[in-house]
Order: sequence, then C-alpha cells, then structure tokens
Amino acid sequence: MLGAPPVWRELLLVVLFYSAYTLTRLILVQDGTGPAFEHADQILRLERALGLDIELHLNEALLTMPWLARTANVFYATMHFIVTLGVIVWLYRYRPDHYRWLRTSIMVATGAALIGFWLYPLAPPRFLEHEGFVDPVTALHSLGLYASDASGTLTNQYAAMPSMHAGWALWCGVVLVKLASQAWAKVLGALYPGTTVVVILATANHYVLDAVAGISLVGGALWLSWALYERCPPPLLIARARVSHLLAQRGARRAGAPAPAAPAPRCASRT
Repeated sequence: MLGAPPVWRELLLVVLFYSAYTLTRLILVQDGTGPAFEHADQILRLERALGLDIELHLNEALLTMPWLARTANVFYATMHFIVTLGVIVWLYRYRPDHYRWLRTSIMVATGAALIGFWLYPLAPPRFLEHEGFVDPVTALHSLGLYASDASGTLTNQYAAMPSMHAGWALWCGVVLVKLASQAWAKVLGALYPGTTVVVILATANHYVLDAVAGISLVGGALWLSWALYERCPPPLLIARARVSHLLAQRGARRAGAPAPAAPAPRCASRT
C-alpha cells in the first residue's frame, strides 16, 4: 500500500489552490458584478418553478431567534475551514493508506468549483434585499465571515455556485463515517453535512441549487478518485508510477542522494 506523500508536497498543493482561488476573485472583480446578480435572478426563478425556494423561509425563521442566528454566523465563518483542515490532518496522520485517493477527490472537486466560480459568478441571497433576504451578520452586528469590509475584500463573495461549504462538508462526513473508529465521530460525520446545508441556506449565503451542485460535484469526485485509485487501470498505474519516479529522482538530486530505482506499478490500496 502507498502511504501519505511528503508534507512539503501537500503544503505546496494548498498554496497553489489558494492562489487559484484568489485569481478567480480578481478576474471576477475585473468583469464586474452584474452577471452575478443576473445569475441570482436565474437561480431564484428556476427554484420557484421547481418549488425548491426554501431559503427565504429559513432566513426569516433564523432571524426570529437571534442567539441561534449568531451561532449560525460563527458556524458558517469557522467550521468550513476548521473541520475540513482537521479532517485532512487526521486523515494524513491516522489513515495514510486512504489519504491519497480522498485528498485527490477534494482537490479535483475544488479545482472544478474554481472553474464554476469563474464561469458562473453568483450573488448570494444576502445581497438580494429586494427579495426580502436579510444578512444576519449585519442585522445582528455579529461575528461572521464577512463581518468587516477588510474580510469581504479578501474573499470572493460571488463564489456561490457550486457551494463548497456543502461539498466540503459532504467530504468530511464521508471520511468520518467511513474511517472513524469511534461511534460518536461517525454520528458527527453523518450530521455535519446536513447541518452545514441548513446553516448556509438560513444565513442567506447559498441557494438550494448551488448546495446540490456542490454535493454532486464532491460526490462525483469521490467516486472518480476511488475508481482510479482502487480499480487501478493499467495506463493510469504506469503514468502514476512514472510521475512518482520523476519526483523522487528530483528530490534525490536536490538532497545529493542516489536516485531511487523505478517502482513497479501497483494499486494504492485494496480496502
């Protein structure tokens, strides 16, 4: 079985993906925000036609309970990063045999989502005051992801389609339900995606359809990554072995060590 790759390589991937996300934000700002609001109107019209427009009802219900709204604001601002990063570190440390295919799945989904942010910018419901939506962060002067102008300018606020809050939550839930040994961790893993979806809708940060898109994207990426790593098609095995060997050779040259022999192609795992 293949273990987890070197830490430095994983950190480099994080930097590259963060840079790509920042680039999509800059491109969107240059193009203006008009298309994002046009797309928001399209999403609302489609949801109403399908009978899926529950966001406003959840938003209104949440605001009747200020303490719960403040809790939801903090949840939205923090758990998306804390839980995902925590699960990745736990996976790397305690389930290395599963790390590669699960890491690949979330990277593929996030990469595809970046393309979606670029091609289909979408204004979140909290920007649609004329539709009756209220941003609980500003209404309650609460801690939140966009509580200050500075935080808002550092983030792409029009990257609502697909919802990676929903997608990443599904990924974390799958990892915990599949690999956690404690029953309480499995229960939390099962509850976390649903809780996240309710929060992102009630706080007027996402729509039902972009939550569905994020979940579908991550679900598809999980299946694809599992199939590629577990089924091990021969052409993929050969290409992956060659890439790994080239990376190992470069690392050895930098360290002044003898170049490693080319490994025989094999499956990542058979669980």
